[in-house]
This record gives sequence, C-alpha cells and structure tokens, in this order.
Amino acid sequence: MAYVNVNNNESIESALRRFKRKVMTEEIIKDLKKHAHFVPPGQKAKLKSQNARKRNRKRLRPMRPTNSGPGQGQGQNPNPNPNYNR
Repeated sequence: MAYVNVNNNESIESALRRFKRKVMTEEIIKDLKKHAHFVPPGQKAKLKSQNARKRNRKRLRPMRPTNSGPGQGQGQNPNPNPNYNR
C-alpha cells in the first residue's frame, strides 16, 4: 500500500504527483492487472514461451543501417571505398 504524507505548505497537486510516482515504482497497477483474472497454468506457460520467442527475435534481429549520413542517399554506393566492385 502506498502512503504519502502531505506536508503543511505542500499543494495537493505535488502530493498527488508524489503518490502517482510511488504507485508506479511499487508496481501496484501492474500487480492489480495481473491478478484481475485467472490464467490457467498451461496458458501461462504458453504466454511465457511466446514472450521469450518474441524477445529473442527482437534481440537477434540484425541492425538495419540508417540513411542519415552524407553519401547514403538513393542511388549512391553505400560503400565508402571507391575501388569497390571495379
């Protein structure tokens, strides 16, 4: 349970901001959503493996080069070596 003591010269808005921050750090909302409905153990294991596959796919995805540098526009050779492919 998150408690916030309001000081004498403190506004309600700042106390509310501190309360929201405390709720986020203690992950009260996440826990509430997790316990909102029953998930059978088989389905929980299936979700866990799906999330692991998704995480691994993201982690192993090759990094795509960005076209932000000079000489990286369309129709230009992305290799800076001028003797490449000659």
